[in-house]
Amino acid sequence: MKNELLYTAAFEELQQIVRDMEAGEITVDELSVKVKRAAELIAICKNKLSSTEEDVNLILKELEN
Repeated sequence: MKNELLYTAAFEELQQIVRDMEAGEITVDELSVKVKRAAELIAICKNKLSSTEEDVNLILKELEN
């Protein structure tokens, strides 16, 4: 459950960064920090999705047996 919350929180924060960038609400001074944070959030989401995919595949293999 904690990982799910982490994924959801990371995804929501990433969406907010994108909205702020699209709206021009991020200054040039903040841009580097926000891009680095976005990269961290993308990594969190990607890792969780990969982990979930592996779990689902394992469950499906177990069901086949």
